Amino acid sequence: MNVHAKLALTPAEEAMVTAFGDRISRLPGGEVTTRARDAAIERLKRSGLPTRRREEWHYTDLRRMLSRFLDVAPRPDIGEARDAASAYKRLVSAARLPSFNGHFFADLADDMPDGVTARSYAAVCEAGEDASAWTIEEDEDDVIAAINTGFFGDGIEITVAEGANPERAVGLAHSSLGDDRFSAVRNVVKVGAGATAMFIERHIAPDASGHQTCAVSAIDVGEGADVTWVLIQEGGKDADHLGQFRANLAKDAKLTLFVMNFGGHLVREEILVRADGEGADFQLRGVNMLSGSSHTDVTMVLDHIGYGTTSEEIIRNVVTGKAKGVFQGQIRVDREAQKTDARMACNTLLLSDDSEFSAKPELEIFADDVACGHGATVTEIDADHLFYLMSRGVPEKEARRLLIKAFLAEIVEDLEDEELVEALEIRLDGWFAENG
Repeated sequence: MNVHAKLALTPAEEAMVTAFGDRISRLPGGEVTTRARDAAIERLKRSGLPTRRREEWHYTDLRRMLSRFLDVAPRPDIGEARDAASAYKRLVSAARLPSFNGHFFADLADDMPDGVTARSYAAVCEAGEDASAWTIEEDEDDVIAAINTGFFGDGIEITVAEGANPERAVGLAHSSLGDDRFSAVRNVVKVGAGATAMFIERHIAPDASGHQTCAVSAIDVGEGADVTWVLIQEGGKDADHLGQFRANLAKDAKLTLFVMNFGGHLVREEILVRADGEGADFQLRGVNMLSGSSHTDVTMVLDHIGYGTTSEEIIRNVVTGKAKGVFQGQIRVDREAQKTDARMACNTLLLSDDSEFSAKPELEIFADDVACGHGATVTEIDADHLFYLMSRGVPEKEARRLLIKAFLAEIVEDLEDEELVEALEIRLDGWFAENG
């Protein structure tokens, strides 16, 4: 007879289990949601947080690195939320949907463009409507989705009507307020057939804050729809961010995802995409600006399911100080996904001797008529290029800044939105002023 010892939970895991037990009776949602919450926390009790023994967490030993679990942040009162909304510095003139400590404040939201509707998860539950659309499919090892399922009490539901072409981007503005706390938020988005839309999802924590965030965004892109999603994480130097972006693409749908990380102490951003429909196209562009003692892990799993689907992923990383970065990119091509064309590249610029970056591209192909490839490079600033600029009177720091901007230009300029490109270039200049 085999006897399996019960897992001894770490202090962080114990705190997480206790916090869940204290909150479950106060969280909204029907029977389906409650069952999902129970199942999520039971998995945590049984398996704990992942260690490097699990292949997908090999470079990020979450059980060791997440050494604490903070108290759950309360919903701010309307006065505090209004002050925070007034102080919020917009990147662009998007139609903003503000969320503070994981709670959506519809009263402080901008008017949505034609064809776009938005409401909170709490409002769905209060109206007694079916909330099953908020339940996402999780496998046994999906720890970020499990934590989010166990704790999210609010979120934003967005619907874009068929054929709509909103004149403004929709901004999902998530801010962490107050002392060091934990918050969870979930966004559920459905884009109708033939629609075109842009979303800007932004996560901000004060630089002095050790706030912890667990965020999940799930989007369904309808047949022939064209969506651009910009995901920006700007946590403080002591903040932890566990994020997950999930997408399903229908026939001839196109999704372009820009992921940009500018801060945080411990960051794990997962990208899970299914190109289900024939002719679906997924484009990923990523920029990771890592400094201090940050550990940032971007992990992607892309499933090509439909016939003739295409994808291209380009990741650019700039790493300095004692920061460590990770990109894991797995492309899986189903047996029926003939004529798939998938490309992936990860390029890294190391600016200090103590900085590190690990790249792990993977291809898993079951079809026999495909064109797939991947590559990764790690390098330093070219001494000849630096000397060329300095010999023409450019100061060293400015020369380094120009070379780094040139390294990133291909990614940022792919946005094709002048206002957003300008805002991000200012943000990049700010990062370099602090870390260059």
